[in-house]
Amino acid sequence: MPSSTPEITLYGAHWCPDCRRAKQFLGEHQIAYTWVDIEQDPAAEQSVIEKNGGKRIIPTIVFADGSLLVEPTNAELAAKLGLKTSLDRKHFPLIVIGGGPAGLTTAFYTAREGIDTLVIERAAFGGQAAATEKLDNLPGFPDGVAGIDFSNRLRQQAERFGVQLLEAQDIVGFHSHDNYHCVQTASRDEYSAHAVVIATGSRYRRLGAPGESDYIGASVHFCATCDGPFYKGKRVAVIGGGNSAAEESLLLTKFADHVTILVRGDRFKASKVIEESVLGDPKIEVRFNTEAVEFLGADAKLNALRTRNNQTHQEEMLEVDGAFVFIGLDPNTAFLQKSAMRLNPWGFVITGHDLVHDGDRPAGFAQREPAALETSIPGIFAAGDVRQGSTKQVASAAGEGAAAALLVREFLKTV
Repeated sequence: MPSSTPEITLYGAHWCPDCRRAKQFLGEHQIAYTWVDIEQDPAAEQSVIEKNGGKRIIPTIVFADGSLLVEPTNAELAAKLGLKTSLDRKHFPLIVIGGGPAGLTTAFYTAREGIDTLVIERAAFGGQAAATEKLDNLPGFPDGVAGIDFSNRLRQQAERFGVQLLEAQDIVGFHSHDNYHCVQTASRDEYSAHAVVIATGSRYRRLGAPGESDYIGASVHFCATCDGPFYKGKRVAVIGGGNSAAEESLLLTKFADHVTILVRGDRFKASKVIEESVLGDPKIEVRFNTEAVEFLGADAKLNALRTRNNQTHQEEMLEVDGAFVFIGLDPNTAFLQKSAMRLNPWGFVITGHDLVHDGDRPAGFAQREPAALETSIPGIFAAGDVRQGSTKQVASAAGEGAAAALLVREFLKTV
């Protein structure tokens, strides 16, 4: 029930995507809260630091009983607030697992076709796109669009066509029998469908160097949009040599005085246009053939990286106030590890011709070829970042979602 007296205090900042997500979640359930912008309130900022053991992490949400949640997922918030996160209906023609651009595009395409569709999302609808400050390469948006705005539009479009949206639910189990595919959620509910689209996306990979985990959330980050504003007038390092590292470095120059990029190879793997922008920026220094081998600091704050040139083996100390790690993505496929679905060695879902080209044909495809986005289990498809061979771009994820929807439509005619 809506409360007229706020018993929740949400500490954050106006630019923080996770703070906006938490506010959105509370707003959707009409739960009153007090908003405190720590950039406008030094005492509140110090309180956040103290509550988090010296780390300045937002959102930090404090409840009436004195307990707190730090950077909570929607599922954690729902559990804390005792919100219902299940549906009475347990079977749908189609279940989409994941509510990012691929999943939501699939859903509104199938719903338009009259296919009752359920989308299950563990965190915030919109996926990684929602945490991106600005999407500048989407067709139809000549001036770009804020990631959170694009994600909200996708959700509204899905709702307009009658898609059932179930949020704040982790998938903890998955199995198939006969013509049914069954999904178990953390709330111990099970939902079944004749077809499933897996669009669970991916997450940022960690470096694994000594000291890295000690400073995550304090001075080691994986999202420049989320945490870059903490480094106004400071020095930061970016670790990585692909498009993400290059793009995020350019974003960081809006805040930091100096950005040092550590590239393990002898060249960027970024697009030529982005590479030229980076190399021409006076605030950015690029060190090729260089690896971060240790994160060093004191009082829960990073102050230096120990780096090593992998050609000369010479080591140096690089003084920084923060580090941003962009070295790739890991797929969100833990719930599939014990299933019969074929994954590649890195955990990405294998689809289409890649399933049969080596002659090791999956059991379900003795009489036909798998469809382009179909997995090793007939009737289950994959789209977006979770799929082997995907381009890890928002535009292509949405395109794969549309393609998956059309394949689902044809498959459902056979069951």
